[in-house]
Amino acid sequence: MNELLRTVSPIDGAVVVERPYATAAELDALLERARRAQAAWRARPVAERADILSRAVDAFVAERPRIARELTLQMGRPIAHSPGEVGGFEERARFMIGIAADALADLPAPDPKPGFTRFIRREPLGTVLVVAPWNYPYLTAVNAIVPALMAGNAVLLKPSSQTPLTAERMADAFAAAGLPDGLFQYAYLDHAATDGLIRDSRIDFVAFTGSVEGGRAVQRAAAERFIGVGLELGGKDPAYVRADADLEYSLDNLADGVFFNAGQSCCGIERIYVHRSRYDAFVEGFVARACRYVLGNPLDPATTLGPMVRTRAAEAVRAQIAEAVASGARSLIDEAEFPASGAGTPYLAPQVLVDVDHGMRVMMEESFGPVVGIMPVDSDAQAVALMNDSPYGLTASIWTADEAAALELGGNLATGTCFMNRCDYLDPALAWTGVGDSGRGCTLSPVGYEQLTRPKSYHLKTRI
Repeated sequence: MNELLRTVSPIDGAVVVERPYATAAELDALLERARRAQAAWRARPVAERADILSRAVDAFVAERPRIARELTLQMGRPIAHSPGEVGGFEERARFMIGIAADALADLPAPDPKPGFTRFIRREPLGTVLVVAPWNYPYLTAVNAIVPALMAGNAVLLKPSSQTPLTAERMADAFAAAGLPDGLFQYAYLDHAATDGLIRDSRIDFVAFTGSVEGGRAVQRAAAERFIGVGLELGGKDPAYVRADADLEYSLDNLADGVFFNAGQSCCGIERIYVHRSRYDAFVEGFVARACRYVLGNPLDPATTLGPMVRTRAAEAVRAQIAEAVASGARSLIDEAEFPASGAGTPYLAPQVLVDVDHGMRVMMEESFGPVVGIMPVDSDAQAVALMNDSPYGLTASIWTADEAAALELGGNLATGTCFMNRCDYLDPALAWTGVGDSGRGCTLSPVGYEQLTRPKSYHLKTRI
């Protein structure tokens, strides 16, 4: 294992964080503390857990300015946008805390029998390992951390090496709230150490958010153990703009869905299909909106498009764009209009491609950057076929004035979430899940508690 973790800021290449990786002895001690703490925590009433975690959310939100600036320094999101992640963390945490009592309540047998008491109780698993990504490090981690703790588990967080300070801020908040020692811990680990940790018998569930290849690695590491694995992986999320859509509204929201966070979102919009009757007007309006973005130093409040997380990521998107153009696509934005954009840097201008098809990687493989391909379609059926022509299935959005049409089309889409007239948003009241290479398992909503608990049946004969 490397001795030191170094986080390099995409803003200017400076090292912003240095931390030692955990040793094997330190990991062993963390796991033992978690096991001891969890044994007592599981006996605490749900209401007491809720009080402590609610105070933790209060403490976390109070640090919003510091958290936002650290996020920007670590992964490059514009400072104008970074505070929003604190708000999203709060929304999801408070919702999952609020529904815990009902979600974890005993489930009585549906057919009462005289002389018997029969019910199903949800019991905690033990220690939950949360492996978080860098692109939305708080928003993804909170989906598992808060419900895991509310369900009576202990949590061990492995943060991304790009955003290690996120683990420390969450630990600060839990400590300020009085969460018992050992229930929330974190460790800085490389890939080999993470693989070994998943194989450790003291880990009872793994919640992973990241790439498809990362998900496969997690699944392989857990394959010989009978534990659950939740995998929130990639996306190539489509949007369909029907003939009856509100064009201006659709343009405003889809531009944000494509370019927010420099396109580095698993549920960001990466391909758009537009009814041919609205296609020309849509493309013209979309390009105009893309050209309004300000690419530059994300610490400048005027910046609306920051760098990608690293130069290698930007070059991968450049390669997709170049391959598409070489195959006949047209790029509609002149990179020269964005002086900060340049090869060999993580700064990349927004790009809109037309004359694209599904033979191009930019329409089939995850881009995870500020680029989108737009295609005309002649019917709902053609749009659905193209939307489903993907190994991914995280979200899909339909832009229309007809709710009945959206429901009918949604029923034919292979996706975890179907939106109408919105995109790139997680409602904590709804299950967050994926199809195909977008992963397995579920977070958020009452359903999200199911994978963090195990059912235990009680069959009591009270009359002999």
